[in-house]
Amino acid sequence: MQISVLADVKPLLGEGPLWDTEGERLWFIDSLGCRIFRCTSEGAEMRAWTVPSAIGSMCLRAGGGAIVALTDGFHALDLDSGEIQHIIDPEPDQPDNRLNDGKVDPKGRFLCGSMDTGEAVPTGTLWRLDTDMSLHALEKGIICSNGPCWSPDGQTLYFSDSFSGEISAFDYDVETGCVANRRTFAALPTERGGAPDGATVDGEGGIWSACVFDGRIFRFMPDGTVDRVIEMPVCKVTSVAFGGADLGTLYVTSMAEPPLPKYPGDGPLRGATFRIDGLGVTGRPEPRFAG
Repeated sequence: MQISVLADVKPLLGEGPLWDTEGERLWFIDSLGCRIFRCTSEGAEMRAWTVPSAIGSMCLRAGGGAIVALTDGFHALDLDSGEIQHIIDPEPDQPDNRLNDGKVDPKGRFLCGSMDTGEAVPTGTLWRLDTDMSLHALEKGIICSNGPCWSPDGQTLYFSDSFSGEISAFDYDVETGCVANRRTFAALPTERGGAPDGATVDGEGGIWSACVFDGRIFRFMPDGTVDRVIEMPVCKVTSVAFGGADLGTLYVTSMAEPPLPKYPGDGPLRGATFRIDGLGVTGRPEPRFAG
């Protein structure tokens, strides 16, 4: 196994790595710096887009362009012109919330949760944006939505309210996009003050979770047991995604500046995006939004 720096663009809050199997490019975001980045699997040909407010996550669209989850809701982004078009604000009555982590389900719908920007009050909701741009609430009472991802058969949704310290599992109806039977899948160790952040599922069904403020990445087996632990060069790892030509590289984002003063700082590699090679497992292609 080898850990190396892919890119060091110093995002305030690096998040949301996303490998595009069609374009063979890695996408990641600076949530608080309001930027989107794209580069090759080796970190070359870096390009950036600016969005008008904090961005929690993004997904690519089957017909071109992207959907971005901004402070005031979901927007369509034209990647050629940079033009932004507002779609819907799911929480106009929650001025202290913003949209956070999200991913596309096996049927091309975008699941994205919101969070309290003060990271203290359970005002967040897990939303499902359907391909007809209709919006549906799946789960409420969340402080900080993170890590949505699916088992290889699509029938289990993994999701974290980070400050619960746990990864939850739901039964997921792939045809309808509805959830049921929320339960604890796994609890992350808290002796370092960490919390589950972004996550992904590999081709064997292993769940990889970035433990933010802890500096470790955990691989859980489908039964919830820990299979592997990776120590990272920085504490504030935020999210993970498999990519590269064979989907065998694990990309890891981190934050340069913590959003609240109570969180610790990091060393000179703070905010870097890393790559981990030689893990012996491969990921799965991420679907595009079908709307």
